[in-house]
Amino acid sequence: MKYGVIFGGASFEHEISIVSAITIKERLDISAFIFVDEERDFYLIDKENMKSSYFAKREYKKAKKLTLKKGGFFTQGLFKKRVEFDVAINLIHGRDGEDGKLPALLEWHGILAITPNVEACVISFNKLFTKMYAKEIGVSVIEYEVINKPQTKFDFPVIVKPARLGSSIGVSIAKNKEELKYAFDVAREFDDLIIVEPFIEGIEEYNLAGCYANEWIFSKLEKVDKKEYLDFEKKYMDFSRKEVKLVEDGKLKPKFEETFKRIYNKTFKNALIRCDFFYKDGIIYLNEINPIPGSLANYLFDDFRSVIDRLAKSLVTEEKIKIEYQYINKINQAKGK
Repeated sequence: MKYGVIFGGASFEHEISIVSAITIKERLDISAFIFVDEERDFYLIDKENMKSSYFAKREYKKAKKLTLKKGGFFTQGLFKKRVEFDVAINLIHGRDGEDGKLPALLEWHGILAITPNVEACVISFNKLFTKMYAKEIGVSVIEYEVINKPQTKFDFPVIVKPARLGSSIGVSIAKNKEELKYAFDVAREFDDLIIVEPFIEGIEEYNLAGCYANEWIFSKLEKVDKKEYLDFEKKYMDFSRKEVKLVEDGKLKPKFEETFKRIYNKTFKNALIRCDFFYKDGIIYLNEINPIPGSLANYLFDDFRSVIDRLAKSLVTEEKIKIEYQYINKINQAKGK
């Protein structure tokens, strides 16, 4: 199976997406690297140029520009050539990739892809919608409130989060009113929808990735080794989260798997997702749904290539709707036309 990885995007998580693409380049049979820059132009990147400095120095501007059309990506110029791959992988974190824009474009142009669909993006991109969805399907969430100014009903400390941003960007812990004001200002730099949650002492955090590919595939269960919370540097400065603390408790993992199934169901079809959970006093709480986790959570799987290949072979395509104009024809017949 040949893959075309799409990464970058006009997103605060643009650089994280580059890191993810670099991380998985040796783990999959990737025939095309398609970079999306801040202007949302597409570039075909040679594998040997898949280095962070290549993008930081904007050398990608020398690469071939691509056009997205029905059936795929094509080089520009007199002799337009289709970029060859079997399945695309949406690896754009945050805006463009996880908010539904790219998934909609891929579906619109008939490109088979491992990606959350538009509906899944709507649910997972906005933390408020994620919590509402979880409650409707019977999954517990930590109590929360949306704030429009630096005030909260909760006792300190609290966690302040931009609602539509991942990778722990803009997330702060506030231990008093002054810190809340600062945390609110930080979050507002990234989003105008701000969520506050109580900081619960002693709560445990677990990560579980997986997908449905004609059968359920689950990763190892990771227990997050955290100080106060898993911040940006802890998540991403090691490029691929190589140090993973795994859960050996055979009774605990199935409980998280059952909760994962309820969340994934048919809503997240065609995607490999990671759910970040909290656990306290025997209750599993959903924290976030990562519809395109960093480096596709490859570090949590023993045979990552096999997982992606199995998912690629089981992708569900959009049902075709045949337009026959029966209604209009009946109206015209009734009018004698």
